[in-house]
Amino acid sequence: MKSNKGEIRIYVACLAAYNSGTLHGEWIDANQDPYDMWNEVSAMLRQSPIADAEEWAIHDYDGFGSISISEYEGFESVSNKAAFIAEHGALGAELLGYYADIEDAKSALEDRYAGEYQSLSDFAQEITEQGASVPENLAYYIDYEKMAQDMEINDVLRIKTQHDQVHVFWAC
Repeated sequence: MKSNKGEIRIYVACLAAYNSGTLHGEWIDANQDPYDMWNEVSAMLRQSPIADAEEWAIHDYDGFGSISISEYEGFESVSNKAAFIAEHGALGAELLGYYADIEDAKSALEDRYAGEYQSLSDFAQEITEQGASVPENLAYYIDYEKMAQDMEINDVLRIKTQHDQVHVFWAC
């Protein structure tokens, strides 16, 4: 088994070998064409210690963030998710985890993305100060934390990808 941290990949196991008590499988790059994944699985099955092995299952995966990849998920689905994550990084993985549907995640990025901030309260402060001139003597009384909490209830979606990295999306 190869182990390359940081890749978006799946571990596909030969079920005939697995059922006979032998671990036989391969880590496969998920960010590639589904047919190329299938070709790698076919080659792995041909090298199985069990003659005429045909069945396989995804037994592990890396690089998909909080997304769950099922044992029998199709290679087209795996490939599409991996490509989205490769293009958008941790934010893409978290969006897919939230929306589950890749088209909804793409729509959120294209149509509703408001930007990256250190916190949701920073976002609330920025849009408040852009929309109105806050008198200096009142600025200290504005509770941007409470505003951010209220915004998150109905107005925005917050996706946190790191400690001080919050991505904000306008709600539908």
